[in-house]
Amino acid sequence: MMKLTEIVPKGAVVAPLLSLDRDGAINELISVLVSSGACDESMRDPIRLRVLERERKLSTGFGRGVAVPHAKHTGTSHVSAAVGVSQRGIDFSSPDKQPVYIVVLLLSPEHSPEEHLRAMEAVFKHLSKDSFRRLLRQAQSPEEVWDVLLSADGQSLL
Repeated sequence: MMKLTEIVPKGAVVAPLLSLDRDGAINELISVLVSSGACDESMRDPIRLRVLERERKLSTGFGRGVAVPHAKHTGTSHVSAAVGVSQRGIDFSSPDKQPVYIVVLLLSPEHSPEEHLRAMEAVFKHLSKDSFRRLLRQAQSPEEVWDVLLSADGQSLL
């Protein structure tokens, strides 16, 4: 099983997310993927367009306060993710009509569908657990979010 800390670069955490809307939150998370070195600055707009295009087709808000916007792009060589925690909640048009508090933006190479699926599986394995979601929502800083990710990777009790 892929570990969260293998796909989330140390600097790719935003807590709290400042944006109040979906597009702004996605932009914040792409910015930390760029600043953490997970993708090149030149890929910022193409990735943003790809993620938003995916959102227009079908919301990645999954309910329970969680959204996992994702895209595959030729401009990235490995799977990476950014994690954002919103204190106020963001409308992602989730099926349960509830605001999203945890956003995990996943970026995968276009020609590695198996790696993308393994990363999605790792993300959803943890996000399906009430305790993991609760700990993430309580995190007040990137360091606290990182500690939750480390704990989740180290034990299956979360």
